[in-house]
Amino acid sequence: MQIARGLVALRERAQLTQVQAAERAGCSKATVSRYEEWQDRRTVKWATVKAIAEACDATDEERDALVAMAKDLKAGWWVGNPAVPPWLDPLVSFEAMAAYERIAVTTFVPGLLQTRAYARAVLRGQGIDGEALELEVDARMRRQERLAEGLRLWAVLDESVLRRVVGDEQVMAEQLAHLQEVARRPSVDIQILPFQSGPPAVTGAQFLVLGRDDERDPRNTMAVVYLELPRRGVYLDDPEDVTAYKDMFDRLRAQAAGPTQSIRLLSTARQEYTR
Repeated sequence: MQIARGLVALRERAQLTQVQAAERAGCSKATVSRYEEWQDRRTVKWATVKAIAEACDATDEERDALVAMAKDLKAGWWVGNPAVPPWLDPLVSFEAMAAYERIAVTTFVPGLLQTRAYARAVLRGQGIDGEALELEVDARMRRQERLAEGLRLWAVLDESVLRRVVGDEQVMAEQLAHLQEVARRPSVDIQILPFQSGPPAVTGAQFLVLGRDDERDPRNTMAVVYLELPRRGVYLDDPEDVTAYKDMFDRLRAQAAGPTQSIRLLSTARQEYTR
């Protein structure tokens, strides 16, 4: 996404429209738009990045920095994987690079924390079955490997997530036991927003913020907000947007039960499914 922001900044500085930039670069307006909106990371070509940057009067240093980032893009396990739709590809790519992830959820346990049985039940409820179902479940489990690789996760879950039965009571009991176990890891914090805390500090909150800070090399710093909609995802990386969502997360975190009390809430809810 840093490549996209860089190309937009260059074009706007040169006071060019996407059509004008495309004509100079020898490509289509759709290509310029796709690169600027970071619609499909897997199709990014360094030569195209170079052409667009030069068309927008980039300095040699600016052009070379963008080209270097394009060449560094690695084709991870998710690229070309039928279980990872194009709109989700950027999220998995960002997770692979991120140092931290903050999640606010009001409906289901997030994918990074789901058990196989819970993930299978969620996907079945969305009309996915057969081979596609198992491929998507496998993809979710593969994403979770980032937790073992050092990703710092902080999740605020509404209490309704614990009460909404997904699958059956056994699936829910196993899922809540898994949340208790994961919450004890040093790199994971799970907080529950209990019903008794009143209306959420942020109405209709369900979002994800992830990023990485690198003071030595700002090019390695990233921060992005992900909002999931039916069959598409919205990515925001404007600094004001990112700051606003970080503030919203902090308000929800302050309203939620602390980590220790949250583990007790998970334990209580689990016991209700095992009676």
